Amino acid sequence: MMTPLERVLATLNHQPVDRCAVLEQLSYNPRVIADWTGKAIEGFDYTLDDICAVIRQTCDLVMPPTAPRGTERVTTSDGFVIQNDNWTGWHVSRPFSDADGARDWLLARTRVLREAPFDAARARDDYRRGMLELQAKIGDTVILNFSGTGFCMPFDSMGLEIFTFFQLDYPEVLKAYMEASVAAELRRVHAVADPALSPVILIPEDFATKQGPIFGPEFLGEYHYPSIRQVADAWHEHGIKVLYHSDGNWKPVIPDLKACQVDGFYCLEKNCGMDIVELKNAWPELVWSGGVDGVDLMERGTPEQVKAEVRRHIRETSALATGGLFVASSSEINPPIPPENFRAMVEAVWETP
Repeated sequence: MMTPLERVLATLNHQPVDRCAVLEQLSYNPRVIADWTGKAIEGFDYTLDDICAVIRQTCDLVMPPTAPRGTERVTTSDGFVIQNDNWTGWHVSRPFSDADGARDWLLARTRVLREAPFDAARARDDYRRGMLELQAKIGDTVILNFSGTGFCMPFDSMGLEIFTFFQLDYPEVLKAYMEASVAAELRRVHAVADPALSPVILIPEDFATKQGPIFGPEFLGEYHYPSIRQVADAWHEHGIKVLYHSDGNWKPVIPDLKACQVDGFYCLEKNCGMDIVELKNAWPELVWSGGVDGVDLMERGTPEQVKAEVRRHIRETSALATGGLFVASSSEINPPIPPENFRAMVEAVWETP
């Protein structure tokens, strides 16, 4: 039997595995937490330690867990009002209402990025301490931490309508922000990167709907792809693999993302045209993960259907012989997913020869 680290490394390096590695985000489903801990849980009344107990039993690779957010409405330091709802949150209001206000806000954010002091030794020590503290809670499971370019933040914060006018009127402001954001992340990466803490990182930047990318190729080529390439290259300098995440259907731009030197992808929505079997067989040199449909199948299907889909992924991609595939849901294990379906996903991995 391989250890989780051995299994993750073999998967990332396209080598044979004893079984496929399971990758998940397990913070948000009280019924799943109850199922694997044996605790009676009311609402979202569980702890980070409870989540970690489930991770130890089920995952080879996991995104950092977080305790439930609660239901408070909070106001950020720059004036956004956000409503939390335990496992999600949304903007209630923004401190601006038009492109001019968005410009002023982003200029201020850019100044903060440029002027923020940075102590590399302290950043390294803090990151290492946090990773080791989490590792102590999740046992042998490998941590998949995050590294952002900053691309999503402006349009998520502004909303697409305001952002559309903003980026047309003030492209130089957006460009300056992206340069400052990437520079800050590169500085952090070179301070904290350590393959002994984890051999892989995730760049999560949503930019697609079910129909395709939100933005055109010229926009992505100017504002997004160069940033991915810079961040990926920085992690690679330290011997760490890079996975990229976006929801939606981004199949048309897979060649462009591959050219950014990412090693693979996470979150493949089959109902959007992103079937993991088709994708892995078409690009076997890349690592693929997050292909078990998290909505129609995991929320509404039966355990038998879940197992059949997991077996299809493993067998029709020859994943045991070739590596390159993590079994994971396409949407994280969100609250609507019945615990028996998550258990079926994990058991199918354990059982599939």
